[in-house]
Amino acid sequence: MGALAFGTALVLASCGGDDEGVPIDDTPADNGEDADGAPAGGTLIAAISGEPDQFDPHATSAYASFQVLENVYDTLVVPDAEGEFQPSLASEWDTSEDGLTWTFTLRDDVTFHDGSEFSSDDVVYSFNRIIDDEMANAFRFASVDEISAPDPHTVVMELSEPAPNLLANVGGFKGMAIIPEGAADEHDLSTEAVGTGPFELGSPGAGGMTITAFDDYWGGTPTVEAVEFRYVGEATTALTSLRNGEIHWTDNIPPQDIDTLQGEAGIEVGISPSVDYWYVALNQEVEPWDQVEARQAVATGINRDQVVDVAQFGAATVNQTAIPADSFWFHDYAPFEHDPDEARSLLDAAGVDEGQSLAIMVVQDTEGVQAAQAMEANLSEIGIDVTIEQEPDSTWLDRQAEGEFDAFMWSWLGNLDPFDFYHAQHHSDGGFNAQGYSNDEVDSLLDQAAAELDQDARKALYDQAAEMIVGDASYIYLYNPDVVQAWAEGVGGYEIRPDRAINFENVTLPE
Repeated sequence: MGALAFGTALVLASCGGDDEGVPIDDTPADNGEDADGAPAGGTLIAAISGEPDQFDPHATSAYASFQVLENVYDTLVVPDAEGEFQPSLASEWDTSEDGLTWTFTLRDDVTFHDGSEFSSDDVVYSFNRIIDDEMANAFRFASVDEISAPDPHTVVMELSEPAPNLLANVGGFKGMAIIPEGAADEHDLSTEAVGTGPFELGSPGAGGMTITAFDDYWGGTPTVEAVEFRYVGEATTALTSLRNGEIHWTDNIPPQDIDTLQGEAGIEVGISPSVDYWYVALNQEVEPWDQVEARQAVATGINRDQVVDVAQFGAATVNQTAIPADSFWFHDYAPFEHDPDEARSLLDAAGVDEGQSLAIMVVQDTEGVQAAQAMEANLSEIGIDVTIEQEPDSTWLDRQAEGEFDAFMWSWLGNLDPFDFYHAQHHSDGGFNAQGYSNDEVDSLLDQAAAELDQDARKALYDQAAEMIVGDASYIYLYNPDVVQAWAEGVGGYEIRPDRAINFENVTLPE
């Protein structure tokens, strides 16, 4: 993370330099009008690779859901494409000298999609719902003792210890969205949405979802009347639809076509380094993967360069510590070289026999399938018999939550702070520690780092934790992929972002 100053701005850990957003043009439309002052209008058609599992922002952890919800809900603060946190529902904020009291001043011109007026009670309700119901992001409030609303336009958060990543925790993504007080009792939020964002959610369908412009949006009426999301799992189908003019935008692009596509008439391509990472996690509740030597054998048997070539056609950077190389928080630590002989020795040390089975669970129709196929070939060289289990998003998530897997491969998207990269995934009490990793020393380092205000001291703590996490093969980190998106020539007002947040409120359609 760049320079941190309480009460001002927080710079994203992995943004800076070449990691900035890439605008489609330099003149985004404003407040729903084109250059002549007339409404721009029209429907943007966007093809995304996955189907949302649901639309409750506090319950879902599916990226496909957030691709839609990014345009429907707001958070207190929001990261911009350059990585700095900006006001959103909170117009300003400050902290006490000891860092234990954060005060947010709220906007007074915000209306929910149901016509109700936004106030501090909605913030308290939203955050307490996440905490009290132990929802997906409850861990982000670990240092929060109390959230109060002294008046309709003020929210105060009292902390038990300093939290240098608080802005990232409450505003890093739409899983921390603000909903109206009582909304969960009055609506089925899995299929309905009551947000304050630029678009309103329509009725979900098997093949897609349309969101419509919210005329009373506090940030100004969107420049398009609607966005139609189409769920297109097959990348070649999405690309063909773009080429044929059936859609305007997609992020589902076959990696092998990226180079050719960049020179193709009628199509624009945006590429940005990402803050994402792909990884494999072995179930430490299942023999023999409960033994560190067995996990290290897999980490040593994988040829990461080959995985990147097969899955991404080079549009990624090999990395064994998750955080990208151009980040302040990057730690250059890569203990596992591809070495089949060493991997077999580690298996012997763990008492693992030739022909040991390993089922790797991946989400169907994703790059994870190709990556798993490359790993299958790698691991066969060391005597591990890999089976690839392809599952739909919802089934994959259910099996992960129930611990019904030998191993799974997936990615973490849109990470902002080192806390996001490591804490929930590797702390013994972490909400996303599905692999069952537990190391008291790592827990202590992560706890200290979460509360450390000195940036250099905080980095040193995370560096130590990262080395243990990598060495224990809690996750076997593979690579940081590039963000690659394509759109029809003439589409304007859109930015491609390192955190993959997709914002369509300022987009204009080709003439």
